[in-house]
Amino acid sequence: MRKFIAMLAIVGFLVGYIALAATIGSMLVNAPRWVQLIYFVIAGILWAFPLKPIMDWSGRGGKA
Repeated sequence: MRKFIAMLAIVGFLVGYIALAATIGSMLVNAPRWVQLIYFVIAGILWAFPLKPIMDWSGRGGKA
């Protein structure tokens, strides 16, 4: 059950994060290419950090 709840939380987070990142990215259409590059590199890496506690939590509570 723990892994199922974690999976729902991860999918929900990613849907929201992707929508937010794409919305912000679409605002950068007229920005210089280097600004777009920096934004998308940072946005492409940042999503993993908030998910680490959820993944750690889902991995706990193993075999009884």
